[in-house]
Amino acid sequence: MRFMRLLLLLLATAGAAALADPPAYAPVTPGRALGFPQDYGAHPDHRTEWWYVTGWLDTPDGKPLGFQVTFFRSRTAHDPRNPSAFAPKQLIIGHAALSDPSVGRLLHDQRSAREGFGLAWAKTGDTDVRLEDWAMRRGADGRYSVTVRGGELSLDLTLAPSQPVLLQGEAGFSRKGPKREHASYYYSQPHLQVAGTVMYKSARAGKPLQVTGTAWLDHEWSSQVLEPNAAGWDWTGINLDDGGALMAFQIRAKDGGALWAHATLRDGAGRVRQYGPDQVAFAPQARWRSPRTGASYPVATAVTTGGTRWELAPLQPDQELDSRRSTGAVYWEGAVRVLRDGRPAGRGYLELTGYLDPMRL
Repeated sequence: MRFMRLLLLLLATAGAAALADPPAYAPVTPGRALGFPQDYGAHPDHRTEWWYVTGWLDTPDGKPLGFQVTFFRSRTAHDPRNPSAFAPKQLIIGHAALSDPSVGRLLHDQRSAREGFGLAWAKTGDTDVRLEDWAMRRGADGRYSVTVRGGELSLDLTLAPSQPVLLQGEAGFSRKGPKREHASYYYSQPHLQVAGTVMYKSARAGKPLQVTGTAWLDHEWSSQVLEPNAAGWDWTGINLDDGGALMAFQIRAKDGGALWAHATLRDGAGRVRQYGPDQVAFAPQARWRSPRTGASYPVATAVTTGGTRWELAPLQPDQELDSRRSTGAVYWEGAVRVLRDGRPAGRGYLELTGYLDPMRL
């Protein structure tokens, strides 16, 4: 998923000036059946949307790397009837990051542009997003091609599905709070098989490095923000070693308590179980303080779903991402190893927001 991405992008576009009355964004309502391949594509009538890939890569010598690539689409408050090609009616934003413990910090890049001019788009009908020389596209065979050209890192990856789509929440209707209007449409594709190359300055003098691995893709779209008392959120998506998949999140209030929580577990046999707010808990185990921002993050966390305890430990402590040049937030997002009831169980990603400052909606 990542519902948190929806809010980060809303922050980036909240100041866009409307040329007429604010547009009527498409609502998110329960009971709408998601359909594919149509829902792999963009939903431009909704306010915010993202395609988010996280995963673990292995180099030929067995070295682990973490990576994430995210494309956002945002419908702004500008009048959709404005005929000017320069009117920023839709914005496209990209984030990319790589974790290498030998580097010790997160390598990342970001960019943004208005849709149009053959340079930036998010097309309907199937996944096809471009931001200059960054792109994510789903082919007729179901494989995704992902390309990123950044100052600190470059990626050329192919992601091959190995499992069916996993619908989050109520058949794809994912609530983010007690009120049903705080919701998104949301599905995941766990256990994507990854192959390709990465390049960054600390690896083999900047030469392309062949990698393989496993990834998780979230696609989510919405038109509503979280309630004003929300300060931030914790989220994790985990590819389990037995073929299962776990997604869990909590939304934190400004007083530190939990406003809402949810989890979805698909076991190795394909059985799906949903966990409600009273069945999901996040408990910090160890914190890391950023030397750049001073924010303190619970980078080692225990997540409880029902009677199961999952322990998450970071690939490296410093995986803080400063996106103030695009989505306007500073947060921690990184690769984690996972134990289930004390035994190795899988690898995933953890996102922690609202730890520098409360989210201002």
